[in-house]
Amino acid sequence: MKLESYVRVINYYETDQMQVVHHSNYARYLEEARLHMMDQLGLAYDKLEEMGIIIPVLELHNYYTKSITFGDVIEIIPRVIKLTPVRFTLKYEIYRSGTDELLHTAQTSHAFVDRDFKPMNLKKTYPDVYDTLASVVEKTGDGSPS
Repeated sequence: MKLESYVRVINYYETDQMQVVHHSNYARYLEEARLHMMDQLGLAYDKLEEMGIIIPVLELHNYYTKSITFGDVIEIIPRVIKLTPVRFTLKYEIYRSGTDELLHTAQTSHAFVDRDFKPMNLKKTYPDVYDTLASVVEKTGDGSPS
């Protein structure tokens, strides 16, 4: 399945006095892109939560390459790079929209837990959800998940 990237415009309120995006906003951008990706897969977060699947962030790593500034249009490409029955990891690339200029990379890891925040084996409990995520895991050169 070919997923669309997430595109957004940088607002003035997201920047500092130099009109550079404040570092605290990157987590929001990644979340927006992740939700957009999940929606495209038919796995909207509100529907998952109604099913009792909660997906908290375990780790967030940001790598600042170039400044993103007020008015920039950015394109975020999230990719699932690892999936196990109890967690998954995404890699993100942020580009200046319409170019191949890489501005930022990031990675997040998430757990699958129930409403009581107990780890959930997604493959066993919701195999259809697991299979949908498995269908978009980025493959390595030898055809196995990375």
